[in-house]
Amino acid sequence: MHIVFIILIGFLVGLVARFFGPGPHLHGFWITVAIGVAGSVLATFGGQALGLYRVGQPAGFIGSVVGAVILLALVHLAGH
Repeated sequence: MHIVFIILIGFLVGLVARFFGPGPHLHGFWITVAIGVAGSVLATFGGQALGLYRVGQPAGFIGSVVGAVILLALVHLAGH
């Protein structure tokens, strides 16, 4: 059940990251969602491993959005 929650949060993170992400979004919706899920997974396990926050704290969502925006920026830079 935990992984389903991460995927759902990743979906929301992808949408938010697409809204706040830099530059034009030339890639598709599903790529953005995949980047959101990747940002969510990285923030979830990375932030908890570093002791930045615990499970269920709002910093996890904020960290996921920041991670996804960074991943979107890297995808945008790699595409040019």
